[in-house]
Amino acid sequence: MPTLKDVQLKIQAVSKTKQITKAMNMVATSRLRGSQRAMEAFRPYALKFAEVLGSLAESAGEDASPLLIPREEVKKIHIVICTSDRGLCGGFNLNLTAKAKALMDRKAGADVSFSITAFGKRGRDWCRKKKLPMTDEYIGIVGTNIGFGTASVAGRKLVDGFLAGEYDEVYLVYAEFQSTSRQVPMVQQLLPIPPIEKEETTDIDEAVSEYRAEHICEPSAEGLLADLLPRSVMVQLYRGLLETSTSEHAARMMAMDNATKACNDMIESLTLAYNKARQAAITLDLMDIVSGAEALKG
Repeated sequence: MPTLKDVQLKIQAVSKTKQITKAMNMVATSRLRGSQRAMEAFRPYALKFAEVLGSLAESAGEDASPLLIPREEVKKIHIVICTSDRGLCGGFNLNLTAKAKALMDRKAGADVSFSITAFGKRGRDWCRKKKLPMTDEYIGIVGTNIGFGTASVAGRKLVDGFLAGEYDEVYLVYAEFQSTSRQVPMVQQLLPIPPIEKEETTDIDEAVSEYRAEHICEPSAEGLLADLLPRSVMVQLYRGLLETSTSEHAARMMAMDNATKACNDMIESLTLAYNKARQAAITLDLMDIVSGAEALKG
């Protein structure tokens, strides 16, 4: 049975751990607000960009750019995985690496090879552990004030690699932020750029769409696509980084909140054990005093 001193030391240790988890919760909450504002501000631009790009690609045709043409044989697949640099965020990184592993299992074949671009230390360490070839690694990016320049440099390398034949397909694995308690791992194809999915329309919507004005292009649509399609890869990559950064802060906030609640439960349990041990010690001392008094009377 632990002594009173042992239980008291455990209570002090858990109390210090509680202070740390509570402070980390507050820091993650503060960073979440800034990251969420940046993500929500970029979403309308990314959606409108995809809408205009889809309209131009549809009018120009699939042969307007080699970035739109799927390869006949897919043998070299490149995966961009976005993870965090630090831990203490629950199963956030584990879910992302599991999503990347599921993608590799689905695309695996006799002549299929994989390569990785890792954003974040956790993704890099996972690649090293699995002995996967890495072409690039970016450390200290996710979880900070992400600039578009980082996505621009990485996106340009992906486009150049695809055009040079180094990659047949490029996929992005990131965490989509839906709420503070829900972050969903997602897989998005970056290259070749998939066609824009059209929403199901009714007869009335089709009649109205006949009167919608097309985008007036100067220069031609083909000339704009030559510049917009590579930029589309950068935009989607940047959005994935923003989503992952926001999801990381939300996951860490929830993990630290759960850890703080667990510390409270442990302190309550240890306090109860401490009181029981102290009561047992007092009872034992009283029994010794009574026994000594009875012995003196005898």
